[in-house]
Amino acid sequence: MRYDLIIRDATIFDGTGGPRIRGDLGVTGDRIAAVGDLGAATADREVQAGGRALAPGFIDAHTHDDRAVLCGPACMLCKMSQGVTTVVVGNCGISLSPTRMATRPIPPLDLLGDESWWVFGSFGEYADRLTRDPAPVNTVALIGHMSLRVEAMSGDVGRAATDREAARMQQRLGEALREGASGFSTGLYYPPNIMAPTSEVIAVAEALREVGGIYVTHMRDEANGVLASIEETLSIGRATGVPVVISHHKCTMPENFGRSVETLPVIERASLTQKVDFDVYPYVAGSTVLIPDRVRPDVPVRITWSIPHPELAGRILSDLAREWGVELKEAAERLLPAGAIFFQMDEADVRRILAHPRSMIGSDGLPHDSFPHPRLWGTFPRVLGHYARDLKLFSLETAVAKMTGRCAEVFGLVDRGVIRAGAYADLVLFDPETVRDAATFDDPIRPADGIVETWVNGQSAYVHGAGATEARAGRVVTRGRA
Repeated sequence: MRYDLIIRDATIFDGTGGPRIRGDLGVTGDRIAAVGDLGAATADREVQAGGRALAPGFIDAHTHDDRAVLCGPACMLCKMSQGVTTVVVGNCGISLSPTRMATRPIPPLDLLGDESWWVFGSFGEYADRLTRDPAPVNTVALIGHMSLRVEAMSGDVGRAATDREAARMQQRLGEALREGASGFSTGLYYPPNIMAPTSEVIAVAEALREVGGIYVTHMRDEANGVLASIEETLSIGRATGVPVVISHHKCTMPENFGRSVETLPVIERASLTQKVDFDVYPYVAGSTVLIPDRVRPDVPVRITWSIPHPELAGRILSDLAREWGVELKEAAERLLPAGAIFFQMDEADVRRILAHPRSMIGSDGLPHDSFPHPRLWGTFPRVLGHYARDLKLFSLETAVAKMTGRCAEVFGLVDRGVIRAGAYADLVLFDPETVRDAATFDDPIRPADGIVETWVNGQSAYVHGAGATEARAGRVVTRGRA
């Protein structure tokens, strides 16, 4: 037999959580053709793994890469250098389609850029752009409630939608799903969505039922009201009959540290009667737009970007307030529009949530921040190195499954997230002894150590020491479609 690529003598993690095996893997075109002893076969290219780990390419369950996937290999180096081959975009109610903007979008829609990027009047237009000018990674797309609200309500989002407006959002969501989007996301925490009642979300999400889409949510409250927010999320799933994913599950603010011992059993009990899962990132800090009314002296804040003060990216908000002789809230107001990192979680909760069987890994990275949270460059190696190898929170087999097969199952990605003959050749070769995140809160833009090479649909996309290749082998991947 002859293949396009053979990776020889690898320790293979198949993405299911099953035990690792030693063997070879052959690729023909965009698919895995064979796994096992390929000693008698030849290939156009052979890679000697030397016992290093070979896994399915990692699936980033939670990203804001809607714009980044349009910008070529350099923009996606932050993901491919971690072994990521597929990204789920359109999270937290924020999606670059199907809404055009004539002026700068309101926060947090502006996390994806100014009005020059908001040019897609339908998801079909966005998908067509990715077909004509492919990304270097695969893209799974959600449609954001916030984006739909701004269009249907003519920007007047500080209230509940009327029945007519909700019907318009449902219609637009249905169109996008038929054009290849995979689900619907909300960001009920944010001002443009806070006034949306549960009934509005259910009305819009009804569009998911016909196509078997998925509902993904940045819940209304991850702090004092976290249990009520979980119940709201579950009720939306039950009302619409669709699977739900809780985004970046956490218990925020010091008064809620430790409450994952309450939240996880609620999710687990619910999973007996409905499909519910969650993603998590492996850090005690989150990052989003800066909202002055929500800064607190007991939660340190680092600025990630600021339109009026770009030179202050990376600075600590309390230091700026002290230098300016003002309160924290006023200092935050001076920086707007801006983004920030919030040190608002407890490490014990992070570990408990990571270790739970229903967790997937999502970076929630913000690729357009000038001084980003290190999760943008470090999430997946941090799970493999720090949490699996060093802390032994779970096995390497389990870590890989949380990033691959489990995520593919939740999002309905056919023939992805696993190593077996016939599956797509999304692959990552890494050294389990040296893999680690190099990005830090002080130095956040650093490629990981130990990721040797990343392949997308059979094509080499990243090589350690050389960076991203020119390959643009990524595709738009739709839930339930091969």
